[in-house]
This record gives sequence, structure tokens and C-alpha cells, in this order.
Amino acid sequence: MSRIGNALITLPAGVTVEVANNAFTVKGPKGTLTQDMDPIISMAVEGNVVKLTRANDLADTKAKHGLYRALCANMVKGVSEGFKKSLIVNGVGWKVAKQGNKVVLNVGFSHPVEVVEIDGIALDCPSQTEITVSGINKEKVGQFAAMIRSIRVPEPYHAYGIRYSDEVIERKVGKAAGGKG
Repeated sequence: MSRIGNALITLPAGVTVEVANNAFTVKGPKGTLTQDMDPIISMAVEGNVVKLTRANDLADTKAKHGLYRALCANMVKGVSEGFKKSLIVNGVGWKVAKQGNKVVLNVGFSHPVEVVEIDGIALDCPSQTEITVSGINKEKVGQFAAMIRSIRVPEPYHAYGIRYSDEVIERKVGKAAGGKG
């Protein structure tokens, strides 16, 4: 029994779900998202509740049942509230700044690195050491934040790099001071 797949999705005010031709569309105040769906999973919208059912109890079908329920729940949250990832830039003299639709990163290279916003993603710099990635699609927000982080991955000795705000960097001990042992 898929516990995730059997959970009901409650739609907040202003959000609608339409099911047609093995796909579902979620519309809300922040935008619209569409997802294709395997025909062995069926979706029913009753009032403000969405329920997913599966055709059989095979392992693959159970996995898809939970998958499509999670995708639908994320889409509902995205079009109503949105998703946000925060990144912290840590390094001596490192800073970021927003210029138009791009963010310019000065992160220890001989040149500044420019990251341009893509469709569905908004970038913001609340301070010189913070970047906020936001949007309605959870997958796009996470992937774009990971791309920015990959520009300068945190290193374990001084923790210099670009990290998620909730990420903990395991620090390593550097070389011990000289001396004969």
C-alpha cells in the first residue's frame, strides 16, 4: 500500500486542478503548471480535494502512485505559495550583486561570473553575500540553485564557497604547526 499515494491533496482557495488526456494542469494565483501522467494512475477532483488511485498493486504501479501524488502536491504548493532556495556566499572579499535580470558574482576568479535569470525563475540579492532563487516549479528552483552552487562548491578547510543557507559544511583540520615529533 502506497502511503504517500493514498494521501489526499487539499486545494487552497484560488487553485484548480484539471485532468485531461493523461495529463493534469494546476492553475493558481502565481501561474500554471502541467504534468503528463501514466495511464495506470487516475486522478479525481472532488470539490477542493484531489485523490489519486492506481490500476493494480504491482511495485512499479505503487511507486508511480506516490510519485504523481507528490508531483501534484508540489505543483499545488508552487502555484499558491511558490518555492525559494537561499544561497550564502562565503569568502574573503567575495560578493554578489543584482544587475537587471542577472546576478554578478565576484567569487575569487580573475573575472566576475554572471548568472542570468531563466523563464520561471527569479533571482534576488538581499545582501552582498546572499542569493535567493524563487519560482513556482520546485524542480527548476532546485536545479537552478544547484547550478549556482556549482560555480564555487564549498571547500572543507575554510568553508569558502557558495552553499545553501541550511547546509552544514563538515570542516577538516588543517596542517598542524611544525615541530619535530
